[in-house]
Amino acid sequence: MAHMAHLKLAPAPPQLDPAKLAPFVDPLPIPAVAKPVGTRLNAVHKQVPLYRIPIQEFFSKIHRDVPATRFWGYGGSVPGPTIEARSGVEIAVDWPNHLPAKHFLPIDHNLMGAEKGRPESRTVVHVHGAKVPPASDGWPEAWYGPGKSATFSYPNEQEAAQLWYHDHAMGINRLNMCAGMAGLYTIRDSFEDALNLPQGDHEIPLVLMDRMLRADGQIYYPVAQNSEAPWVPEYTGNAVLINGKLLPYLDVQARKYRFRILNASNSRFYFLSLSNGQALQQIGSDQGLLSAPVAVNRLDLAPGERADVVVDFSDHRGAKILLANFTSMLMQFRVAGEKVDDSTVLPQTLRPVTRLKESDAVVTRQLTLDEIDNLLDEPAIHLLDGKHWHEPISERPELGSTEIWEFLNTTDDTHPIHLHLVRFQILDRRVIDVTALVYDKKLVYKSEAFPPEPNEAGWKDTVRATPGASTRIIVKFEGYTGRYVWHCHILEHEDNEMMRPYEVVVQAKR
Repeated sequence: MAHMAHLKLAPAPPQLDPAKLAPFVDPLPIPAVAKPVGTRLNAVHKQVPLYRIPIQEFFSKIHRDVPATRFWGYGGSVPGPTIEARSGVEIAVDWPNHLPAKHFLPIDHNLMGAEKGRPESRTVVHVHGAKVPPASDGWPEAWYGPGKSATFSYPNEQEAAQLWYHDHAMGINRLNMCAGMAGLYTIRDSFEDALNLPQGDHEIPLVLMDRMLRADGQIYYPVAQNSEAPWVPEYTGNAVLINGKLLPYLDVQARKYRFRILNASNSRFYFLSLSNGQALQQIGSDQGLLSAPVAVNRLDLAPGERADVVVDFSDHRGAKILLANFTSMLMQFRVAGEKVDDSTVLPQTLRPVTRLKESDAVVTRQLTLDEIDNLLDEPAIHLLDGKHWHEPISERPELGSTEIWEFLNTTDDTHPIHLHLVRFQILDRRVIDVTALVYDKKLVYKSEAFPPEPNEAGWKDTVRATPGASTRIIVKFEGYTGRYVWHCHILEHEDNEMMRPYEVVVQAKR
């Protein structure tokens, strides 16, 4: 990212070098599927399945030759257990906080919501991509400390999609997620079931999390040289864990597999490809299936984004194929030599994606993405539309209305912007004159608008707002009224003011 090069960091301890470890000695773990512990009455006095997933400290081996690493996470694993939900079937999840009182990563008490005197191990859970009432969305200030719990309701009134859950506590979200607080939340429906895609043992989650690790295998989080203000603007490590393992392997049959890929890293963007040059057939993005498969030779994923892909290994019996991020190898697929029957299909058409009409939008909001440097030319703060978290709410869309949000990125970074509650479609991107916008408050376009990439043309909840450009999305605000948030999913930015509340209000009578 743009700023780590000139930020003065405190001296780092000796680091673990993944290049010196034997690769592909650990099998890829598959997260366990969460099981209900009982039932609970919902708001309309109906019994719904109740899950209980504790938030706790544990130790887990990320590699055969590395001592067990301390994590904070869900259900004693990283990633946490996968929640499997059905569209239209409500569930409830109890999230008890069993963490120790003291955080093991460095807190910056200057950040919003991280003031001294608050519990260091506070937390609140957000299901990323879920259409839920505001009380169950994981409001960043609705955190709770050790010994407390919160039970949230998830109606699952949405199409099949690969969602995920993670910490959302204000001011320490980046630290809690770096510690391991993330897991998958999969919604399924009958439409997707009927497509005969690979399933069961042939549907594999790949949760990518990069880490800096000390020589003893423990998570290291860097700090700025100023010990009173240790926040750093990005966190990228040279150890990329997949489902909690470093350089794992996966034994596969010579057939089609479906991979549900999540970028759960704090700041790192991934650019994924297969070593044999084979294309990934992308069938879905954040909020479910695309209208048709898209062949991608390189899959780009920003923090928070998901991709649903199919890989056919049938022509590669006996091969060893690497999944790589640019030139760095991440994991190995070992294709069996035997021929197998495979009745699954890669459909030519998937799910219709009805395009939202620009003419239906009742308002277009132009929102800047800003960065304020301090006198030392080091990043001090990131803002959305020039506003801090605590300033009055300025975006109040009406329930049921359609709006266009135009993100005007005046920074050198790509910011993955996530809106809670809603799904949206990307309209286009255009190069802008940043100098004219910043200094003269004039919006000048320097190029024609260009459409999103084909694999971005489905339903999204996180969009890459490219630097020096306008990125337009169109959103229908459905589901619930109340307060939600929108923010950059580079967690270091989110924790330092790049998050704003918005409120869905009752539609005015006309």
